[in-house]
Amino acid sequence: MIPRDPVMLLSYVNTQLRDYYESLEALCSCRGIQKEDLLKKMEQIDYHYSEEQNQFI
Repeated sequence: MIPRDPVMLLSYVNTQLRDYYESLEALCSCRGIQKEDLLKKMEQIDYHYSEEQNQFI
């Protein structure tokens, strides 16, 4: 289960990306997360995905 709170979700997603997945697409595919929904939630707290760093910054 993934967190609903955007700040908790940020922490969860960045940890997953750091420890288990080489890309946002791989994380979303494996965890059944809609990429566009995740990107919108992170934009709400002014975080954007960096492919180079493989995390939301």
